[in-house]
Amino acid sequence: MYSDFGIPRELSDLQKRRSQYQPELPPCLQGTTVCVEFGDATTATDSSDAHTISRSFPHSYGQPLAHFVRATAKVPDAQIIIEHPEIRVGAVFCGRQSPGGHNVIWGLHNALRIHNPNSTLLGFLGGSEGLFAQKTLEVTDDILATYKNQGGYDMLGRTKDQIRTAEQVNAALTACRDLKLDGLVIIGGVTSNTYAAQLAETFAKVKCPTKVVGVPVSLNGDLKNQFVETNVGFDTVCKVNSQLISNVCTDAFSAEKVILGEEVAASKLSLFELTKQLCDAVQARAEQDKYHGVFLLPEGLIESIPEVYALLQEIHGLLRQGVAVDGISSQLSPWASALFDFLPPFIRKQLLLHPESDDSAQLSQIETERLLAHLVEKEMIKRFKEGTYKGKKFSAVCHFFGYQTRGSLPSKFDCDYAYVLGYICYHILATGLNGYMATVTNMKNPLNKWRCGAAPITAMMTVKHYYGHGPGVLSVGKPAVHPATVDLKGKAYKQLRQNATNFLMDDVYRNPGPLQFDGPGAEAKAVTLCIEDQDYMGRIKALQEYLDKVRTMVKLGCSEDVLKAALSAMAAATNILSTMTENTPY
Repeated sequence: MYSDFGIPRELSDLQKRRSQYQPELPPCLQGTTVCVEFGDATTATDSSDAHTISRSFPHSYGQPLAHFVRATAKVPDAQIIIEHPEIRVGAVFCGRQSPGGHNVIWGLHNALRIHNPNSTLLGFLGGSEGLFAQKTLEVTDDILATYKNQGGYDMLGRTKDQIRTAEQVNAALTACRDLKLDGLVIIGGVTSNTYAAQLAETFAKVKCPTKVVGVPVSLNGDLKNQFVETNVGFDTVCKVNSQLISNVCTDAFSAEKVILGEEVAASKLSLFELTKQLCDAVQARAEQDKYHGVFLLPEGLIESIPEVYALLQEIHGLLRQGVAVDGISSQLSPWASALFDFLPPFIRKQLLLHPESDDSAQLSQIETERLLAHLVEKEMIKRFKEGTYKGKKFSAVCHFFGYQTRGSLPSKFDCDYAYVLGYICYHILATGLNGYMATVTNMKNPLNKWRCGAAPITAMMTVKHYYGHGPGVLSVGKPAVHPATVDLKGKAYKQLRQNATNFLMDDVYRNPGPLQFDGPGAEAKAVTLCIEDQDYMGRIKALQEYLDKVRTMVKLGCSEDVLKAALSAMAAATNILSTMTENTPY
């Protein structure tokens, strides 16, 4: 299997042209001098989680933010690094392939080569399994030649990646020691970066010199927080899926109804209520002689339906106890058994699949669209027989767009973003940081305005609280980087809701066409990136500048009026912030 990785690809004319594209670098990464400015120590997003996280990560919790600035910037306390010794770095793809992943490797390779041509980049073959087995490929210009700006992960490959157990962590530790690695770069999503944080903590504890760096690469776009504005691959996925969905809309001459899992969960909609909503939409359009339409369903919708989520939790609990698949149904609680029996056979079979490595359901294998089409069809037949629906027979054609985007050529944005992140990885290692994630902010602006930095992965962690066995028993989970959900108070969601009625009843759609690399559409960015106020790192720096100005203006010898004004303003701000950061009782 390992012999298949890293071999030259056969490229189409378009792929050859894309392989010649050279991403640019923001000013702060140009040249051979690494200049880093450190911010204040970080804390947990939720202050009530701070104790649990710091106890689990005593060696890596509370580290400062790092901002990389151009060498000519006049930053008083910046650390300037001009000497770059030869280093050895390993890189591993974890999790599902995402467009742009190869450019992280390319950016890291070029940064290593420019700062010291004698440095070595080793790619682990076959994901985490290759890391454990120490199966490596030295990344060179020749190896990279047919993988630059290309989709997939086939240069190095991946497996069903997991670095969770003590045995797996020790295998990774042994590999880094045996290969004398100065750095290990883990490329992946929320689960992979949680593993990266755990490895960083373990390595620090046992004084292993290997520094661990995480990179936010995920087609799901759910590794999103105050430090991470978007993930490598998400822009491509949005654009490719937009074309696929628009083609279906054009074919159906349709309107759309978008259903978000977060809406279903927040409203606590049952499967019956969700089915009713869909049927009401079909009936409302039929009353206007519109017998066409598209329902757009997220992959995670099934887990957002309360009773189905509870059923999955029971099934997964029994599977973890070693109960055979064919014996699950007989051991379910009465209500779960009743729901299980109600569901069509194909869904029952899919719900019994073993969960993913992060304990979530295998969502890509559960045909939610077929389930809802089945339930809507039954309800519309029922309404027709009762005389409450007088339209044409409901007929659904289901599509699943779960795999079509993974191997796509990455968009121009993702090519640039991934390459820049790879470059940042070198800057993080050159600075000697461990347990950090490469970050870029201010990305709604042109690339030369992007802010590059690094944030401790522990600062992105939260602790989930859930009810255990027995009434009122509250259990505390392990700290982890958890998937971000759609912000129902955010600007993007509000924009969607403002147009929801038009989308439902009117034939409102447009077709963006295929993914563009030049010309119209090539520079377009996702709406969620452009309209949200996401430049967290920039605002932190602005706050620090204000605080510095206060320190400058309020010194011994300042007037009584200046002192009173400063005290009043700071007291008011402190009171407000204290109220906002109070621990939330559970």
